[in-house]
Amino acid sequence: MGTEIPLSYYLIVSAMLFSIGTIAVLVRRNALVIFMGVEMMLNSVNLTFIAFAKYRSDLDGHSIALFVMAVAAAEAAVGLAIVLNLFRHKRSVNVDDATSLRH
Repeated sequence: MGTEIPLSYYLIVSAMLFSIGTIAVLVRRNALVIFMGVEMMLNSVNLTFIAFAKYRSDLDGHSIALFVMAVAAAEAAVGLAIVLNLFRHKRSVNVDDATSLRH
């Protein structure tokens, strides 16, 4: 029971999650997939904060991760409202259609 997962493993997983989220944001055109990519990036940052908090044996990373989760929840609510409004007007969630909403 003395085996502990090294900090580098957490950081590698976090970097992979962040990379996948970045690729989803840059490559995809669907607004919902883009928001999922942003959420994945935020969760990878949370994993890094929690890993360093565990490594340092303090609660600073936990409090920052909680704040990031609150911001992510607000971002998801606002983003979903924008996507619903886009779908209501254009019958599509393609981000290229959003530029035509300007007057």
